[in-house]
Amino acid sequence: MGRRVLMLVNREKPGADDVAARVHAAVERFGTLVGEENAEWGELRGFGGDGGGEVDLVVVLGGDGTLMAQSRRCLGLGVPLLGVNAGRVGFLAEFDADAVEAQAEALFGDGELSLRRHPVLRAEVGGEVAGIAVNEAVVTAGPPYRMIELCLRIDGEAGPKLSGDGLIVGTPMGSTAYNLSAGGPIMAPEVDGLVITPIAAHSLAFRPIVVVGESVVELELLRANAGNGENPGTALVLDGQVNRRLGEGDRVTIRREGRSVSFVRNGSASYWQTVIQKLHWAAPPRERDRG
Repeated sequence: MGRRVLMLVNREKPGADDVAARVHAAVERFGTLVGEENAEWGELRGFGGDGGGEVDLVVVLGGDGTLMAQSRRCLGLGVPLLGVNAGRVGFLAEFDADAVEAQAEALFGDGELSLRRHPVLRAEVGGEVAGIAVNEAVVTAGPPYRMIELCLRIDGEAGPKLSGDGLIVGTPMGSTAYNLSAGGPIMAPEVDGLVITPIAAHSLAFRPIVVVGESVVELELLRANAGNGENPGTALVLDGQVNRRLGEGDRVTIRREGRSVSFVRNGSASYWQTVIQKLHWAAPPRERDRG
Protein backbone atom coordinates (compact mmCIF):
# COMPACT_ATOMS: atom_id res chain seq x y z
CA MET A 1 0.00 0.00 0.00
CA GLY A 2 2.75 2.45 0.91
CA ARG A 3 2.55 5.77 2.70
CA ARG A 4 -0.03 8.49 2.19
CA VAL A 5 2.00 11.57 1.31
CA LEU A 6 1.18 15.27 1.30
CA MET A 7 3.52 17.54 -0.70
CA LEU A 8 4.06 21.20 0.19
CA VAL A 9 5.98 23.06 -2.52
CA ASN A 10 7.66 26.48 -2.41
CA ARG A 11 7.23 27.41 -6.07
CA GLU A 12 9.27 30.60 -5.67
CA LYS A 13 12.42 28.47 -5.70
CA PRO A 14 14.09 28.19 -9.14
CA GLY A 15 13.40 24.81 -10.71
CA ALA A 16 10.82 23.89 -8.05
CA ASP A 17 8.27 22.64 -10.60
CA ASP A 18 10.74 20.21 -12.17
CA VAL A 19 11.87 18.87 -8.78
CA ALA A 20 8.25 18.57 -7.64
CA ALA A 21 7.41 16.52 -10.73
CA ARG A 22 10.26 14.09 -10.03
CA VAL A 23 9.29 13.72 -6.37
CA HIS A 24 5.62 13.32 -7.32
CA ALA A 25 6.52 10.43 -9.64
CA ALA A 26 8.70 8.80 -6.95
CA VAL A 27 5.86 8.98 -4.42
CA GLU A 28 3.37 7.38 -6.81
CA ARG A 29 5.71 4.47 -7.53
CA PHE A 30 5.57 3.18 -3.95
CA GLY A 31 2.91 5.19 -2.10
CA THR A 32 -0.08 7.49 -2.58
CA LEU A 33 -0.02 11.24 -3.09
CA VAL A 34 -3.06 12.54 -1.20
CA GLY A 35 -2.48 16.19 -2.03
CA GLU A 36 -0.06 18.86 -3.26
CA GLU A 37 -0.25 22.44 -1.96
CA ASN A 38 1.82 25.58 -1.95
CA ALA A 39 4.17 25.96 1.02
CA GLU A 40 2.58 29.00 2.60
CA TRP A 41 0.97 30.17 5.81
CA GLY A 42 -2.51 29.13 6.80
CA GLU A 43 -4.22 26.10 8.25
CA LEU A 44 -4.05 22.80 6.39
CA ARG A 45 -7.65 21.85 5.74
CA GLY A 46 -8.81 18.37 4.86
CA PHE A 47 -5.59 16.58 5.75
CA GLY A 48 -6.19 14.64 8.94
CA GLY A 49 -5.88 16.21 12.35
CA ASP A 50 -4.19 15.37 15.62
CA GLY A 51 -2.51 12.01 15.15
CA GLY A 52 -2.15 12.31 11.38
CA GLY A 53 -5.36 10.71 10.08
CA GLU A 54 -5.09 10.27 6.34
CA VAL A 55 -1.49 11.57 6.06
CA ASP A 56 1.54 9.46 6.98
CA LEU A 57 4.32 11.72 5.67
CA VAL A 58 4.70 15.35 4.58
CA VAL A 59 7.24 16.15 1.86
CA VAL A 60 8.37 19.80 1.96
CA LEU A 61 10.11 21.12 -1.15
CA GLY A 62 12.05 24.35 -0.68
CA GLY A 63 14.92 25.55 1.46
CA ASP A 64 15.62 25.36 5.19
CA GLY A 65 13.39 28.39 5.84
CA THR A 66 10.51 26.70 4.03
CA LEU A 67 11.01 23.55 6.08
CA MET A 68 10.95 25.56 9.32
CA ALA A 69 7.74 27.37 8.43
CA GLN A 70 5.97 24.22 7.28
CA SER A 71 7.08 22.23 10.33
CA ARG A 72 5.17 24.71 12.49
CA ARG A 73 2.22 24.58 10.12
CA CYS A 74 2.11 20.78 10.22
CA LEU A 75 2.79 20.30 13.93
CA GLY A 76 -0.80 19.28 14.61
CA LEU A 77 -0.61 16.42 12.09
CA GLY A 78 1.89 14.56 14.26
CA VAL A 79 3.65 12.98 11.25
CA PRO A 80 7.27 13.19 10.00
CA LEU A 81 8.47 15.74 7.47
CA LEU A 82 10.88 15.01 4.63
CA GLY A 83 12.79 18.07 3.42
CA VAL A 84 13.76 18.25 -0.26
CA ASN A 85 16.22 21.05 -0.88
CA ALA A 86 15.60 23.57 -3.64
CA GLY A 87 17.39 26.40 -1.82
CA ARG A 88 21.03 27.36 -1.37
CA VAL A 89 22.42 25.36 1.58
CA GLY A 90 19.93 22.65 2.44
CA PHE A 91 21.35 21.87 5.86
CA LEU A 92 18.03 20.76 7.35
CA ALA A 93 16.39 19.77 4.06
CA GLU A 94 18.68 16.75 3.69
CA PHE A 95 17.41 15.34 0.39
CA ASP A 96 17.63 16.43 -3.22
CA ALA A 97 15.65 14.95 -6.12
CA ASP A 98 18.35 12.36 -6.87
CA ALA A 99 18.38 11.12 -3.26
CA VAL A 100 14.57 10.90 -3.18
CA GLU A 101 14.50 8.82 -6.35
CA ALA A 102 17.31 6.55 -5.14
CA GLN A 103 15.60 5.92 -1.77
CA ALA A 104 11.98 6.11 -2.95
CA GLU A 105 10.96 2.60 -1.91
CA ALA A 106 12.28 3.05 1.63
CA LEU A 107 10.79 6.54 1.93
CA PHE A 108 7.32 5.96 0.47
CA GLY A 109 6.81 2.21 0.88
CA ASP A 110 5.96 0.40 4.10
CA GLY A 111 9.45 0.20 5.61
CA GLU A 112 10.58 1.91 8.80
CA LEU A 113 11.81 5.48 8.43
CA SER A 114 14.96 6.80 10.07
CA LEU A 115 13.82 9.85 12.02
CA ARG A 116 15.46 12.68 13.93
CA ARG A 117 13.21 14.25 16.58
CA HIS A 118 13.61 17.88 17.55
CA PRO A 119 12.10 19.80 20.46
CA VAL A 120 9.83 22.78 19.86
CA LEU A 121 10.07 25.96 21.93
CA ARG A 122 7.10 27.92 23.25
CA ALA A 123 7.50 31.63 23.91
CA GLU A 124 5.21 33.60 26.21
CA VAL A 125 5.00 37.33 26.79
CA GLY A 126 3.38 38.36 30.05
CA GLY A 127 1.98 34.83 30.50
CA GLU A 128 0.30 34.77 27.06
CA VAL A 129 1.57 32.41 24.34
CA ALA A 130 3.29 34.39 21.59
CA GLY A 131 4.13 31.44 19.34
CA ILE A 132 6.35 28.43 18.83
CA ALA A 133 9.81 27.99 17.33
CA VAL A 134 11.78 25.03 16.00
CA ASN A 135 15.15 26.77 15.65
CA GLU A 136 15.25 29.68 18.06
CA ALA A 137 13.47 32.42 19.96
CA VAL A 138 15.24 35.78 19.71
CA VAL A 139 14.79 39.07 21.50
CA THR A 140 16.29 41.59 19.08
CA ALA A 141 16.94 45.31 19.57
CA GLY A 142 15.30 46.42 16.33
CA PRO A 143 15.24 49.94 14.88
CA PRO A 144 16.49 52.54 15.71
CA TYR A 145 19.15 49.96 16.73
CA ARG A 146 20.20 51.44 20.05
CA MET A 147 21.46 48.95 22.62
CA ILE A 148 18.82 47.32 24.72
CA GLU A 149 19.14 45.98 28.24
CA LEU A 150 17.57 42.85 29.63
CA CYS A 151 17.79 40.69 32.73
CA LEU A 152 18.22 36.94 32.38
CA ARG A 153 16.79 34.30 34.72
CA ILE A 154 17.25 30.53 34.40
CA ASP A 155 14.87 28.24 36.26
CA GLY A 156 13.87 31.10 38.52
CA GLU A 157 17.43 32.00 39.51
CA ALA A 158 18.58 35.50 38.70
CA GLY A 159 21.36 35.71 36.13
CA PRO A 160 23.29 38.62 34.66
CA LYS A 161 22.03 41.73 32.94
CA LEU A 162 22.85 42.09 29.26
CA SER A 163 23.42 45.26 27.28
CA GLY A 164 23.70 44.72 23.56
CA ASP A 165 21.65 43.87 20.49
CA GLY A 166 19.65 41.04 22.03
CA LEU A 167 19.73 37.37 23.00
CA ILE A 168 19.13 34.01 21.30
CA VAL A 169 17.63 30.91 22.92
CA GLY A 170 18.11 28.03 20.51
CA THR A 171 17.46 24.32 20.20
CA PRO A 172 20.18 21.85 19.13
CA MET A 173 18.85 22.04 15.57
CA GLY A 174 18.84 25.83 15.75
CA SER A 175 22.44 25.87 16.95
CA THR A 176 23.59 25.88 13.30
CA ALA A 177 21.37 28.86 12.41
CA TYR A 178 21.39 32.37 13.95
CA ASN A 179 23.20 31.03 17.01
CA LEU A 180 26.16 29.96 14.88
CA SER A 181 26.35 33.35 13.16
CA ALA A 182 26.38 35.06 16.56
CA GLY A 183 29.34 32.98 17.77
CA GLY A 184 27.47 30.29 19.67
CA PRO A 185 28.44 26.59 19.73
CA ILE A 186 27.18 23.82 17.44
CA MET A 187 25.21 21.24 19.42
CA ALA A 188 24.79 17.67 18.21
CA PRO A 189 21.09 16.96 17.46
CA GLU A 190 20.92 14.33 20.22
CA VAL A 191 22.00 16.75 22.98
CA ASP A 192 19.24 17.43 25.50
CA GLY A 193 19.88 21.12 25.92
CA LEU A 194 19.24 24.72 24.96
CA VAL A 195 21.87 27.26 23.97
CA ILE A 196 21.74 30.86 25.21
CA THR A 197 23.81 33.25 23.10
CA PRO A 198 24.13 37.04 23.39
CA ILE A 199 24.01 39.20 20.27
CA ALA A 200 26.82 41.77 20.25
CA ALA A 201 27.02 41.96 24.04
CA HIS A 202 28.62 45.13 25.41
CA SER A 203 30.94 42.95 27.49
CA LEU A 204 33.97 40.75 26.94
CA ALA A 205 32.77 38.33 29.59
CA PHE A 206 29.24 37.41 28.48
CA ARG A 207 29.82 34.05 26.78
CA PRO A 208 27.28 31.65 25.23
CA ILE A 209 26.09 28.90 27.58
CA VAL A 210 24.25 25.59 27.25
CA VAL A 211 21.56 24.63 29.77
CA VAL A 212 19.51 21.46 30.18
CA GLY A 213 16.60 21.03 27.80
CA GLU A 214 13.91 21.38 30.46
CA SER A 215 15.19 24.75 31.63
CA VAL A 216 12.87 27.75 31.73
CA VAL A 217 14.52 30.93 30.43
CA GLU A 218 13.04 34.29 31.43
CA LEU A 219 13.99 37.65 29.99
CA GLU A 220 12.88 40.99 31.43
CA LEU A 221 13.23 44.06 29.20
CA LEU A 222 14.84 46.87 31.19
CA ARG A 223 15.49 49.11 28.18
CA ALA A 224 13.95 48.71 24.72
CA ASN A 225 13.60 50.56 21.44
CA ALA A 226 10.07 51.87 21.03
CA GLY A 227 8.28 50.98 17.83
CA ASN A 228 5.89 53.07 15.77
CA GLY A 229 3.85 52.36 12.66
CA GLU A 230 5.52 49.62 10.63
CA ASN A 231 8.65 49.82 12.78
CA PRO A 232 8.35 47.13 15.48
CA GLY A 233 11.31 48.39 17.52
CA THR A 234 12.48 45.75 20.00
CA ALA A 235 10.75 42.47 19.15
CA LEU A 236 10.47 38.77 19.82
CA VAL A 237 11.34 36.86 16.65
CA LEU A 238 10.60 33.13 16.30
CA ASP A 239 12.55 31.21 13.64
CA GLY A 240 13.12 34.53 11.88
CA GLN A 241 9.50 34.57 10.76
CA VAL A 242 7.17 35.53 13.61
CA ASN A 243 7.36 38.91 15.31
CA ARG A 244 5.91 40.28 18.53
CA ARG A 245 6.61 43.86 19.58
CA LEU A 246 8.17 44.25 23.03
CA GLY A 247 8.46 47.20 25.38
CA GLU A 248 10.21 48.08 28.61
CA GLY A 249 8.93 45.95 31.47
CA ASP A 250 7.81 43.06 29.26
CA ARG A 251 8.73 39.58 30.46
CA VAL A 252 9.45 36.85 27.93
CA THR A 253 9.41 33.20 29.03
CA ILE A 254 10.89 30.52 26.78
CA ARG A 255 10.51 26.81 27.47
CA ARG A 256 9.98 23.56 25.64
CA GLU A 257 6.60 22.93 24.10
CA GLY A 258 5.02 19.60 24.88
CA ARG A 259 5.34 18.41 21.28
CA SER A 260 8.27 17.75 18.96
CA VAL A 261 8.82 17.71 15.21
CA SER A 262 10.35 14.75 13.35
CA PHE A 263 12.43 14.97 10.18
CA VAL A 264 13.29 12.03 7.94
CA ARG A 265 17.03 11.40 7.88
CA ASN A 266 18.96 10.86 4.69
CA GLY A 267 20.62 7.48 5.18
CA SER A 268 23.39 8.37 2.73
CA ALA A 269 24.59 11.40 4.71
CA SER A 270 25.80 11.93 8.29
CA TYR A 271 25.27 15.00 10.45
CA TRP A 272 28.95 15.77 10.90
CA GLN A 273 29.76 15.25 7.23
CA THR A 274 26.99 17.73 6.45
CA VAL A 275 28.56 20.22 8.89
CA ILE A 276 31.91 19.79 7.16
CA GLN A 277 30.61 19.94 3.60
CA LYS A 278 27.92 22.61 3.85
CA LEU A 279 29.12 24.79 6.74
CA HIS A 280 32.82 24.28 5.90
CA TRP A 281 33.70 23.37 9.50
CA ALA A 282 37.38 24.07 10.21
CA ALA A 283 38.10 24.76 6.55
CA PRO A 284 41.75 25.90 6.23
CA PRO A 285 42.71 29.22 4.65
CA ARG A 286 42.97 29.10 0.88
CA GLU A 287 46.54 29.17 -0.34
CA ARG A 288 47.64 31.51 -3.08
CA ASP A 289 47.81 29.90 -6.49
CA ARG A 290 51.53 29.46 -7.16
CA GLY A 291 51.01 28.49 -10.77
